[in-house]
Amino acid sequence: MIHAIPNHSVTIVGAGLAGCEAAIQLAIAGVPVDLYEMKPKVFSPAHCMEGPAELVCSNSLKSDSPDTAHGLLKSELRALGSAVMRAAHETRVPAGSALAVDRNAFSMKMKMLLAGHSLIRYYSGVEVESIPGGDVIIATGPLTSQSLTIALQQTVGDQDLHFYDALAPIIDAESIEFDKIFEGSRWGKGDPSDYLNCPLSKEEYLQLVLSLRNAEKTPLHGFEKVSYFEGCLPIEVMAERGDDVLAFGPLRPVGLECQGKRPYAVVQLRSENRQRTAFNMVGFQTKLTHSAQKEVFRKIPGLNRVRFLRFGAVHRNMYINAPDVLTDDLALKNFPNVRLAGQITGVEGYVESAAMGLLVGLMVAKRRMGKNFVPPPGDTAMGALYRHIRQSTPRKKYEPMNIHFGLLPQVKAKGKKARRQAALERARSSMLTWLRKRET
Repeated sequence: MIHAIPNHSVTIVGAGLAGCEAAIQLAIAGVPVDLYEMKPKVFSPAHCMEGPAELVCSNSLKSDSPDTAHGLLKSELRALGSAVMRAAHETRVPAGSALAVDRNAFSMKMKMLLAGHSLIRYYSGVEVESIPGGDVIIATGPLTSQSLTIALQQTVGDQDLHFYDALAPIIDAESIEFDKIFEGSRWGKGDPSDYLNCPLSKEEYLQLVLSLRNAEKTPLHGFEKVSYFEGCLPIEVMAERGDDVLAFGPLRPVGLECQGKRPYAVVQLRSENRQRTAFNMVGFQTKLTHSAQKEVFRKIPGLNRVRFLRFGAVHRNMYINAPDVLTDDLALKNFPNVRLAGQITGVEGYVESAAMGLLVGLMVAKRRMGKNFVPPPGDTAMGALYRHIRQSTPRKKYEPMNIHFGLLPQVKAKGKKARRQAALERARSSMLTWLRKRET
């Protein structure tokens, strides 16, 4: 059961990155918050930690390079005082130009930040099975519990919108044969020790591709449909698309050398924690059975006797048709006091989810002050994500979207690099202007 909620408080359902970010932004603005998280009473198929803001892998926050779309979004979040960015900075682990964190330390840090605000009441182990009354933010993510999913479907209509997301295996560092692998980061970015590389000859690579195609897959349930998210395809699905797909994808050896020679392909391992006791198999999200993962992945050089701390998996993600069912305030059209935030709205990725949580938090805070909220300009990263949710161009199907330069308005310049640089400069200028207007 939900505790008694004062009329003046905002109820937030879900303590993922979006829910935590929204809660902290509201508390900073002086708005009381009741934050509910169903863990540890109920866990989704992808989660196992008891604390808030759980990441499924250490590198989920992606690139931090200032010349990338993800780097641009992070800089905007930092400018707005994002709690997620603060926690990520303080729990960061080496990963080249990527922003990777110690997942356990990150969750603990977010819990401390929540506890640091007297206006936030955090209830763990409480599953919210229906839409509460009063001002509500639903930030339950793509793995929303079945009962709340049904409640949402009854509210917005059964859109049958879903896709499948995937997790890569995590392996025990002590079981890696270090004499068969080498350290090194692609493109020469970051410390060479940030990544471990299992080199593959052409013969070994083609055998891996064949093994992935022929390995036993976990069957779908009868009611499930295959609709994978293109940005996170299972490794075996990529293998089925052609012999060279993996060599030009997650196994590309560009910028890497082993004993003076570039391997035909590499399997990269990235540290899951600061102690380097566990490593993630980069790009190896999979729907192979556990026995098939053991058989296939133990054929990779350096991983012949590997122990799995977590097997790869695929799980069902759901999201709503945001352009049709949400208002400009990201509220349900028929329930203006119920707003949605994070991945459930159709943004893909943890940083994107945090950005939308922060945005909704600012919206609600402004409304409490009796003021209108003006979203960031559409030529900024945050503004582009907001436009994706609200003003998507007509298409056959609304799909989850990461931040990328294609979401930003086009810039006239010669060459891809020049266009990106112009888009970055325009976004930074627009965000600075927007921030100055907010302060007046």
